[in-house]
Amino acid sequence: MTHGIPDLWDAEPGYLNTASYGLPPRPTWHALQEALADWRAGRTSWEHWGDSVERARHSFARLVGADAADVAVGSQVSSLLGPVAAALPAGSRVVVPDIEFTSNLFPYLVHERLDVVTVPVEGLLDAIDERTTAVAYSVVQSATGGITDAAAVAAAARAYGALVIADATQAVGWLPVHAAAADVLVCGGYKWLMSPRGTAFQVITPELADRVTPLAAGWYAGEDPHGSFYGPPLRLAADARRFDVSPGWFDWVGTAASLAVVESIGVGAAHAHDVALANRFRAGLGLPAGDSAIVSVAWPDAADRLAAAGIRASTRAGSLRAAFHLYTTTADVDAAVVALTER
Repeated sequence: MTHGIPDLWDAEPGYLNTASYGLPPRPTWHALQEALADWRAGRTSWEHWGDSVERARHSFARLVGADAADVAVGSQVSSLLGPVAAALPAGSRVVVPDIEFTSNLFPYLVHERLDVVTVPVEGLLDAIDERTTAVAYSVVQSATGGITDAAAVAAAARAYGALVIADATQAVGWLPVHAAAADVLVCGGYKWLMSPRGTAFQVITPELADRVTPLAAGWYAGEDPHGSFYGPPLRLAADARRFDVSPGWFDWVGTAASLAVVESIGVGAAHAHDVALANRFRAGLGLPAGDSAIVSVAWPDAADRLAAAGIRASTRAGSLRAAFHLYTTTADVDAAVVALTER
């Protein structure tokens, strides 16, 4: 591995598709196997599986510079955003990039009382004005890998008192992300955080949290979840945990282990590794260097060429999308370049 990245993965050569799903490091795989074996045999109670949620919550908080008390956990980005969208007053104007992944668009569009305006991502800052109630965008766009200046969005929105709702699913794990640049920051765990599908995080400011009703509240949203199994009165957590949903135990066992690996390596090291490989790929195709771990390029017969060479990538918005992460090697990159450029 380059840039001092440890050898913790068992990826088959040619995996360039982290923007679709990340691959588990060995500690994650082993933690999952142990938990599944215990479940299969009924050897244990479940509480220690649930403890993994708190480890993951605190890891994620550290990764984005947030207070763990402001982090809610869920299963998907859209379900975490649903209560936020429901809390926006009638007539609220929500500005969203026109290529936004729909988990950060549909939660607003389902409310006919909201005025949802989509604009080209490069015109996002100019679209924020005195009419804007909220800006919803992705820190890194899923389709293109384009990075949005989160600080600039925050400054533009706050100049008009607008909320910022940022989806960092394609960013956290390889790109430094700061929760302070948003009123709501959401992130799915199964891509760059290399976790099982079914875990997600939401950082929400206490001020906004007080305006949002926890519509999915259940026992796990209680101040003391183990004392919230039965009956009234309502006794929800005072912090962001009141937005928690009951966790899928094994998904969180894996997520806690994967986030521990991300923390041990460091986002700075991951960023240097991933972007260097993405730029090696770009150079091989005769493209200028970029700043993203995701490369989107229109290339003739790209999908067929890569598939024939056993290389896994994606096609999004009509272009090849290749994504480079901690388990990607220079050999993976060079093989993809050869597959695309050989006559």
